[in-house]
Amino acid sequence: MGRGLDALDEAELLRRTARGDRRAFDELYRRTAPWLTVRLRQRCADEDVVADVLQETYLAVWRCAGSQARAGLGGNAPGWLWTIAANRLVDAFRRRARAERLPPPMPAVAPAAEEQALAGDLDGDLGRALLALPPELRDVLRALVLDGLSVRETSALLGMPEGTVKTRARRARLALRKALS
Repeated sequence: MGRGLDALDEAELLRRTARGDRRAFDELYRRTAPWLTVRLRQRCADEDVVADVLQETYLAVWRCAGSQARAGLGGNAPGWLWTIAANRLVDAFRRRARAERLPPPMPAVAPAAEEQALAGDLDGDLGRALLALPPELRDVLRALVLDGLSVRETSALLGMPEGTVKTRARRARLALRKALS
């Protein structure tokens, strides 16, 4: 870094960073990252979390230095940095807590007969019953079951109202049930 930057305090480095001075930002990082890392490690033993929080902190500094400098709080740049880092650390803890509360993955469910037939896995009565359906019913069933689209997505794909999609899906299922009984 240049000799001129060594003589500046963190507040001035922050003001220069606010003006987009990359060298000032690098000097601010060089000066503050070591103690910020130590403080984060005192509160979190996970090195990956500490590294992520540190990166998010300095990204926020780069993006928000202007608002800090305009607020006239540049004299307490280290305090501002710690506030950002502490908030990012709390966010990381919250994300981890949410991830731990997620329910376990659902066990695999056997595919429905309609899915197997539309995928071409079944022959015989079901396959013949599907082929016997009118094309407009078969298209709706294929979009909903095989492609896994919602009623809204099927409606958009086939260019028909959602009510029509629901009606045709119901008619297709009734026709299959009748043909297979």
